[in-house]
Amino acid sequence: MDANSGPQERILWPASVLAGIVMCGAVYEITRKVSSRCFKCYNMLSNKQKVEWNNRSFSTFHALFAAAVSFYLVMISDLFNEDVHNGIIIDRKSWLSDSMFGVSIGYFLIDLAMILWHFPYLGGKEYLLHHGLSMYAIGLALLSGKAHMYILMVLFTEVTTPFVNLRWYLDVAGQKTSNLYLYNGVALFVGWLAARIILFIYLFTHMYFRFDQAKSIFTLGFYSLLAVPSTVAVMNVFWFWKILKGMVKTLSRRKHSENGKKD
Repeated sequence: MDANSGPQERILWPASVLAGIVMCGAVYEITRKVSSRCFKCYNMLSNKQKVEWNNRSFSTFHALFAAAVSFYLVMISDLFNEDVHNGIIIDRKSWLSDSMFGVSIGYFLIDLAMILWHFPYLGGKEYLLHHGLSMYAIGLALLSGKAHMYILMVLFTEVTTPFVNLRWYLDVAGQKTSNLYLYNGVALFVGWLAARIILFIYLFTHMYFRFDQAKSIFTLGFYSLLAVPSTVAVMNVFWFWKILKGMVKTLSRRKHSENGKKD
């Protein structure tokens, strides 16, 4: 645990985790009630599909919140600006980064519990690995106070989640042939390329040029900083390949359909 942690952290950490759990539950219930009244297709879904519909709503909410906070801390605030503050980046943190990590742990706990309860309907083994690694890395950064910038950069990649979820919503709503489905697929491809491929290249490059800082972390933290983002990066490339194949398939189907209409 971070040697500098005090009474505020001991209250902030569990409170933020609880806030993440409450957030998931609240969004789940609001989605269930609103969807049953406002979306005709919702009432036609199976019970498992309704669970996934509601689950993806708090997944989207967390993704937008995590991406916004991460973008603010890394790009807008001067927390990690080397021209403003002295001291190495690897040791910098704030109450907001602590809070964001706690909320994310709460989210991953609830989502993992639902995945296990409905396994494998809500996600297979790759989701268990992703969530397990995420909670481990976020928890280690929270308790140690180290490498917050790199964990925030990884959290920002959640910005692609709303596109993934919208794709599923449109599919179960019977809108797979709509223009929105096509545009969302292209946005998912571009977003994934930027946030989960190019951003990871930047992360590793940034870490490489400050490798002496990374080595200053305690042993477990150092090897975790190398292993966890690398594993997630491999998973991102694998999923990116599937997204690319799906987009090509959709575009090809759309082209054949348009050619058929012309004929």
